[in-house]
Amino acid sequence: MTMPGDTDPTLGTVDAHGSDRGAGGTLDTKASRAPRGSRMARKGSFRDVWWRHALALLALAFALFPIIFIVSSAFNNAGTLSTSGLLPTRPGMRNFDALLSDPARPYWTWYRNSLIICVVATAATLLLGAAAAYAFSRLRWTGRRFGLLFILLVQMFPAVLAFVALYITFANVGNVLPGIGLNTIWGLLLVYLGGAMGSNIWLFKGYFDTIPKELDEAAKIDGASHARVFFTIILPLVRPILATVGILAFVGLWGEFLLASIFLSSSDNQTLAVGLWATRNADQNRYFGQFVAGALLASLPVVLVYLALQKQLIGGLTGGSVK
Repeated sequence: MTMPGDTDPTLGTVDAHGSDRGAGGTLDTKASRAPRGSRMARKGSFRDVWWRHALALLALAFALFPIIFIVSSAFNNAGTLSTSGLLPTRPGMRNFDALLSDPARPYWTWYRNSLIICVVATAATLLLGAAAAYAFSRLRWTGRRFGLLFILLVQMFPAVLAFVALYITFANVGNVLPGIGLNTIWGLLLVYLGGAMGSNIWLFKGYFDTIPKELDEAAKIDGASHARVFFTIILPLVRPILATVGILAFVGLWGEFLLASIFLSSSDNQTLAVGLWATRNADQNRYFGQFVAGALLASLPVVLVYLALQKQLIGGLTGGSVK
């Protein structure tokens, strides 16, 4: 018989309360004997965090519901709002055939116009914004601080306040230069470029300030000009912010509706956003299938741009945080 306080070479020590202690003197309970990661431990941890999983599933369902509804309605041959649901009642491609073969609604022309505006405006925004930010960040000249503050002040006013002035201005410009007046994609492109410079310059400048100026000085000692420093040294180092601004600019221009609806009146010059809105506005119930089919095809460029730049965006921002 083993008394409290006695030592058994095989069982260890029995304390006064009858609990077994191992050879090292530690309390041998069920919790201590349960291996880490066992079923008991997993059940306890899940009871602590189940509400997090529930919230995640609720947010996922909330985000996927409109996507599933649009996809289902696009592939539903019924083609009306009243017959749409989460599951297509008559699956098929009739909505896409009707959308792409309607002579009154040139969908591919709208697609081409939107691509031209977004690609050209995004490239010009990156080039002009980065060049202006380089001048504000690296060069010292009279009026530099005032220029930065003026850009920031202009951005505080809503863009809607300038719509009337822009309309009158480009209506008069169209009388002299019809190619960049109202109802032209190039005139709308100029308006987009003018409105996108302010915030992008501040984004670029904040990133440029993190790059050591010793790189510029070393290049200038070797005889490099400002243009060579900008294109061969600075731009390769700021690819993360280029990807960020590029994604924001492309997505913002691709879905822009208000200015485009004011500037573009003819069907052949309209963008996707304006054309699809006109399709839906013609008869909300009858053309709903064509509308969601066009919206589904319109989402492809945005997804492709994000997939193409996400590696550069995430990798670059992660590397910058480590520095």
